[in-house]
Amino acid sequence: MMGGLPTTADENFQSAILQGVSRTFALTIPVLPGELSRAVGNAYLLCRIADTIEDDADLSLLAKQRYTEQFNAILATHAPATEFAAELSGQLAAHATDAERELISNTDRVVRITHSLAAPQQAALARCVRVMSEGMLFYQGQETLDGLSDQPAMDRYCYYVAGVVGEMLTELFCHHCPALGPQRPTLLKLGVSFGQGLQMTNILKDIWEDRARGACWLPRPAFENRGLRLSTLGPGEGGEAFVAGLRELLGIAHAHLRNALEFTLMLPANQVGMRKFCLWALGMALLTLQKINDHPHFESGQAVKISRRSVKATLALTTLTARSATALRLLFALGAKGLPLTTLAPPGPLFLDATAPRPPD
Repeated sequence: MMGGLPTTADENFQSAILQGVSRTFALTIPVLPGELSRAVGNAYLLCRIADTIEDDADLSLLAKQRYTEQFNAILATHAPATEFAAELSGQLAAHATDAERELISNTDRVVRITHSLAAPQQAALARCVRVMSEGMLFYQGQETLDGLSDQPAMDRYCYYVAGVVGEMLTELFCHHCPALGPQRPTLLKLGVSFGQGLQMTNILKDIWEDRARGACWLPRPAFENRGLRLSTLGPGEGGEAFVAGLRELLGIAHAHLRNALEFTLMLPANQVGMRKFCLWALGMALLTLQKINDHPHFESGQAVKISRRSVKATLALTTLTARSATALRLLFALGAKGLPLTTLAPPGPLFLDATAPRPPD
């Protein structure tokens, strides 16, 4: 049974709910060209539905697996989502926000738009949601204050929650702009790195909030090699050893954001909307890394949150310089001044751990 074509009400709902579930993406997605904006907005909502399932505290692991499989099947088979939405919305925990409840209740609206997209766009969205949801299920129940085993483990985690989004955006950009076809293999690699740069920025900003709920996504060796145990650290503790470990990770995140700049500069200069979409996310992440670097003993994410004034300045400057590679490199260099920088290892297989799910090729 087909879910039917999207209505004007469906399109209006997608635009409106973006404002409720993400102020950041509600700001950046509309700068993309029309049909691309529609596809990326839809992709964000699909990922948010998958994330809401995985984050719900009242759902058992078996329930999460069942709802995840149902959702992926709906995306793959063009089945309507009405029954899925009605059942899941009645199971959400009390902590779910009103916007999340509204999104889940209206999954059928979102999915009708998904199924109206071009076939390559649908394939990119479905793969992203499938890989992301499988990865998130893998990490369910594995949260610990001990951190991750090493940097490759952090890379793998970042791939599932953000790197795969970079791959999806690459596919959508290449579909929108066929001239990018020859650069697609390079863009896919840089897109994964772009996603990791943004995700590592969030992990570093949210260290203490994650810890408060029993999770730590930092690689242990960065701190154990300096005589610290992550499981025993509290906000403001660890002294200069903690700062050194933190700055090691800032250097890695900085390197990934440099790849994000290269990704952006590979987009045609006349595709200003695509460039601005990338530059706004990149600029805000870079400013956040600078805040963390300047205040390494911060005790909450709020303490290193960039100001509205800084956000407005980032949007204005990147809009003015979006077409110029020279100006953007200079702007990035100024924004990154003083940040640690680590040389990244050559790209290699991320999925060496046989216990981890492997995304399809």
